[in-house]
Amino acid sequence: MSHFTKKRKLDKNVQDNLYFDSYSDVTIHEEMIADTVRTNTYRTGILRNSSLIQGKVVLDVGAGTGVLSIFCAQAGARKVYAVEASSIADQAVKIVKHNKMEDIIDVIKGTLETIDLPEQVDVIVSEWMGYALLHESMLNSVLFARDKWLKAGGLILPSKAELYIAPINDFVVEDRLSFWSTVKDQYDVDMSCMSDFARKCIMSNDITVNLVTVEDVLSHPSKFAELDLYSVTTEQLKSVKGAFKCECFGSSAVNALCVWFTVTFPGGEEKPLVLSTSPFKPETHWKQAVLYLDEPVDVRQDTTVVGEVNMSPSEDSSRHICIHVDYTIGELKKQSKTFSIPDGYSGEAQQ
Repeated sequence: MSHFTKKRKLDKNVQDNLYFDSYSDVTIHEEMIADTVRTNTYRTGILRNSSLIQGKVVLDVGAGTGVLSIFCAQAGARKVYAVEASSIADQAVKIVKHNKMEDIIDVIKGTLETIDLPEQVDVIVSEWMGYALLHESMLNSVLFARDKWLKAGGLILPSKAELYIAPINDFVVEDRLSFWSTVKDQYDVDMSCMSDFARKCIMSNDITVNLVTVEDVLSHPSKFAELDLYSVTTEQLKSVKGAFKCECFGSSAVNALCVWFTVTFPGGEEKPLVLSTSPFKPETHWKQAVLYLDEPVDVRQDTTVVGEVNMSPSEDSSRHICIHVDYTIGELKKQSKTFSIPDGYSGEAQQ
């Protein structure tokens, strides 16, 4: 009998319950509301489209505490349906009443796929993005709402998402890998034999959610995928992929690839508004998704890093994301590696 057993695939209802339970605690909502880049961009994006919201009906998918619903009411919406499956919906009801908006905002506790609305809607708003954009796959619910409840010619906020990648040198990892060689000087115990084990643990197949500094980034970013929320299908979300090509700025060592996303709000009468999770922009709670290579690779100016990224739902849990990368650095042979977010890692995808 094998000592290893295949990881059991979670039943979809179990997956959903775990997901919604993670939003029942105050901590995750505090983190999202405190993310001023995120919350202010949504507020501005909604208010800039007030001419398309005034007197209209709005559906807030995954409403959380209801802050986006309140922004829509402030923008002049006639009615807002705030749909939230987790128990935080009970707090959203209190917040709506506290802001004297209960005549405009109806909080509906339940999953988007099972609730019923009394009318079609003119606008859908949702903060559905997870780590690496697609972790937790809440976008499926937004597309369900679009196909079932959005009037022809209706508005979706945000309306577009884009994914980017760039090679990086994570100096913190280099310090951690070299740490075991310094122990002898400190304690007169040689632990340098730990280095290979440390490398396997650190340069693993996990998607690591970390802040990446501008100094770590070794090239201009390459966009490898774009999602138009008016037309993308749930079938297409099963494999979001694209090619990339980056040219390194100078001499360094690539030890990871970094993935991030942007979402875009139509500008109304002004230019479109972009919410970016780029390391070149102010920090957000999404940070960046870091994919560590098995071994660092030395590069110099104009060394190319080319390849293809394929993002798909995990076989073990459809709400978790897997990222497969085929890549070639300079003249070296092509490498491949598949990454996933570790079990128990909670991402943010709603408010």
